[in-house]
Amino acid sequence: MHKAICLIIFTLCTCALYSQTPKTENDSTGVKTDSLNKRQFVKQLGNGFFPTNYVNIDLKYLVKYNQYEGLRTGLGGVTNDRFSEKYRINSYVVYGFRDHRFKYKIGGSFRVNESTDTWINLSYQDDLQETGSSTFLTDKRFFSFFEPRLLNIDLFHKHITKAISVEHKFSENLLSELEFGTSKIEPTYDYRYNINDTSFRSFDITSAKLALQWNPFNSNEVNEKGVSEVKEGYPKFTLQVSQSLRNNIKGDFNFFKTDFRTVHRFIHNDQSFTEATVTTGLALGDTPLTHLYHAYPNNITKETILQRFSVAGINSFETMYFNEFFSDRFTTLQLKHFIKPFKITERYRPQLVLISRMAIGDMRNIERHQNIEFGTLSKGYSEAGFEINKLLFGFGLSFAYRYGGYHLPSLADNVAAKFTFNVSL
Repeated sequence: MHKAICLIIFTLCTCALYSQTPKTENDSTGVKTDSLNKRQFVKQLGNGFFPTNYVNIDLKYLVKYNQYEGLRTGLGGVTNDRFSEKYRINSYVVYGFRDHRFKYKIGGSFRVNESTDTWINLSYQDDLQETGSSTFLTDKRFFSFFEPRLLNIDLFHKHITKAISVEHKFSENLLSELEFGTSKIEPTYDYRYNINDTSFRSFDITSAKLALQWNPFNSNEVNEKGVSEVKEGYPKFTLQVSQSLRNNIKGDFNFFKTDFRTVHRFIHNDQSFTEATVTTGLALGDTPLTHLYHAYPNNITKETILQRFSVAGINSFETMYFNEFFSDRFTTLQLKHFIKPFKITERYRPQLVLISRMAIGDMRNIERHQNIEFGTLSKGYSEAGFEINKLLFGFGLSFAYRYGGYHLPSLADNVAAKFTFNVSL
């Protein structure tokens, strides 16, 4: 069965690769067109898609790994303008080799206004989500080639979600998305949420979400090829509010959540800068653990430093163990100072990054969450460390040390040593 699935996926990928749009042939503009095609191709890859004639293959579904599914592989994509400028299909199917289960999404969209890039989206999704994760709706428009935290995650809940959403661009610097959806939630671990003398093993969520991505200092640039490009400016702001409603059809709980993130860069010169990221979350009402906050841990529970050696995340706490803390309100501050790369040769330029991270949080009604043990961040969590990036083929090394209110008795338990991986197009 596994071999058949792998063969199907390999065949689909191969067909997609060979269905690339051919180069435009024109004696007078052939070189310019070829250069432009390459630029567009690289831009698509940077956005996480491999372009073909009618479908852009979504790269994030090809290969992933986590502690629950093991190897997770599949195929997904979204139709492009060659297929239609007014309609699009956005779907995927993946298979987990450890839990032996298919997950998928069937989605479609239609555009109602071109000038504001307004789309109405419909979707049905049967998949997993990390417990305690808080994702912004607008983040799906941004892509990372490598998501190292995924390798170590083991606490997931199944969800079947039906949703309708509206994407709208108020301006080039302000994106929005409004979503209404219902979800059937079932934790994959032993967990019960007790409230009003009722114990929930699985539950239904009906919610409305509004997300805003505001990049006020981004600007558009037009190069000699006539291609408009976005020049990133800082700070950037992301806000999301959601309300879950109890009802007689598809809603077991009433709770409200608001999430906020801002990223700012202090530029010292063209090769040295400091990046600050502040993230906050607040959940009010009857909120199960699946929809609370975990503060981005990235340390597996193993006895020695070498056994915990893995891959460092981008904005995660490297010394915080998975499932160690949960909160219904929290704030994190992450500071990264990027020092000018060391010029060993013209191409070999490793870079040192100094890092400091802090988190504080708490939880009301902790006794409602049964069959699982965790702490809160009420004393304030701190870690500091450094990365040496791009030592070899994009790989580097990371070291972090845990100190302050949650310093552990054994010195080794406070230390995290990991790989880093950085690549950009």
